[in-house]
Formats: sequence, C-alpha cells, structure tokens
Amino acid sequence: MSRLALPPLALACLLFNAFVGGVSWWPFRQLNALGLHSLWATGLAFLFSTLVITLWRPRAWLGLLRRPALWWLVLASGATNAAFNWGVMVGEVVRVVLLFYLMPVWSLLLARVLLRETVPPAALARVGMALAGALIVLWQPAIGLPLPGSLADWLGLVGGAAFAGVNVLVRRYRDSSDDTRALAMFFGGFVVATAIALAMSAAGRIAFVPAPTPLWVSGVAGLALVLLAANFGLQYGAARLPAAVTSIIMLSEVAFAAASSAWLSGERLDARTLIGGALILGATLSAALSRRTPAGAAANTGGSHS
Repeated sequence: MSRLALPPLALACLLFNAFVGGVSWWPFRQLNALGLHSLWATGLAFLFSTLVITLWRPRAWLGLLRRPALWWLVLASGATNAAFNWGVMVGEVVRVVLLFYLMPVWSLLLARVLLRETVPPAALARVGMALAGALIVLWQPAIGLPLPGSLADWLGLVGGAAFAGVNVLVRRYRDSSDDTRALAMFFGGFVVATAIALAMSAAGRIAFVPAPTPLWVSGVAGLALVLLAANFGLQYGAARLPAAVTSIIMLSEVAFAAASSAWLSGERLDARTLIGGALILGATLSAALSRRTPAGAAANTGGSHS
C-alpha cells in the first residue's frame, strides 16, 4: 500500500477508536456520580454489547464454545477493561493511560513465553526505554523508590499487562473469526467486571447497582453503543492499513486523554510525568515503526480496549 494512498475512511475509523479510548473516562465518572460504580457500568455496558453481537452474529457463540482456549481471551479482555475503566475513574487520567501503555514490556515477555518468539536486541532496548519511563513516572521522592503510589497506578499497570495479553492471544488465535474474537472480548468485559463488582459489593467496598433510572440506564446503553462502534471502527481501519500505521494512530489516544482531562477536570502534568511519559510513548512508537506485518495483523489492538 502506498504511503500516499491511505484510505481516509480507515484513518477516520482508527482516530474515532482512539478518541473513544481517550475520553471514555468522562462517561464512567458521570455514571459514578449517578451512583453506578465504573465496575458495574463496565459490566452492564459490555453485557449490552454482548447482546447486540449475539443478535447480529449468533453463530459467533459456536466459535467461542468450540474453542475453549479462547476463554483466556475472555479473561484477558475482561481484566483489561475492568482495570482501565476503574483506574481512570479513581486516578489521574493521563498517568493511568501512560502506565497502561507499558505494553512493549508485557508484550515482549508474553510473546516470548506464549508464542516462543525470539527477542532481538532492538526490542530489549525498547523495553529498557519503557521501563526507564515507568521508573520516572512512579518515582516517589519521599521514600526514594519507584513504586505505584495509588490504586489507580496499580490498575493502569494491570490493565496494560492484560491488554498485552489480549494482543498476544489475538495473534495466537488469529484463525478464529473476527465475530468470535469480538464476542470473546465483549463477553469478557461483562464477566470479569461484574464478578469483581459483585465481590466488592458483597464485601461492602462499593455500592450495589442503584435502582434503575432513565438517566443512568440510557447512559449505559449509549456508552455500550459507542464502545461497540469504536471496536468495529478499529476492525475496519486495522484491516485496511499497515499494522505500523494502526499502532501509531492509536497513540493519539494519549493526546485525547490529556486534552480531555485538562479541559474537563483541570488535570495538569508535572515534569516527571512528562519526561517519563515521553520515554514510554517513545518505546511504543519505536515498536510500531519496527513492525513489518501486513494490514489487518493487529486488528484488535489499542483504542477502546475492547
């Protein structure tokens, strides 16, 4: 594909997906203000999306049920969305997103273990760059150590590791249909988030689902439709563009997150976060530029995390 002939619609679909990923924190916080914790909101939104896929492509369930190994994708996707959506609700949005983007580290490790891929020196250099960025972001001057300082930090790290697992598993099971993989990922978002929400509600850590009101019910339904549209946009765009182009465009999610959090919640980035974030994103960008895979090879990465 010529660099001068990138399909505009495919580019627009990927940018839409990145936009949704970068601003999704805001509707989750609004739903939380209505009494619906982000874990419950995630579970309900992904249940709605699962029902839509079931009605549209009921045979996708056959592919999922006939291949038990895809349930690892269910769990990985569920952990990704539960951790990310919870993290951006309780913490600094850009900080969580940056820690989430430590994917070059986790992807390298998982690809080595699960796919038996070799580790070239350039990849090790990118891992070192990303880790250096993480150490700077997580550095706590009071104790002189780089440690997660909040629940949000931990959720960003866990979400990024789980998302790397999603990417590796999608590559491992790329012979499964797109419908089956999409169902696994949305169903995972429902199962994992709901299970955690039930456990935490039973323990008194978060509130149970409040009584239904037109406002939060319509909010969850609208959020589900947007997430579903973002996923389809990703599928469409990534199938028509080189994987490197897809990955680079998806990095705009960080810019959308930074702009929206500064505008809507007044968040500001300190120098340490800026420097560490630049190293993390530099490592991710370098990984994207090093790819030589064809269009469609990364059809389920980035953006709305679903």
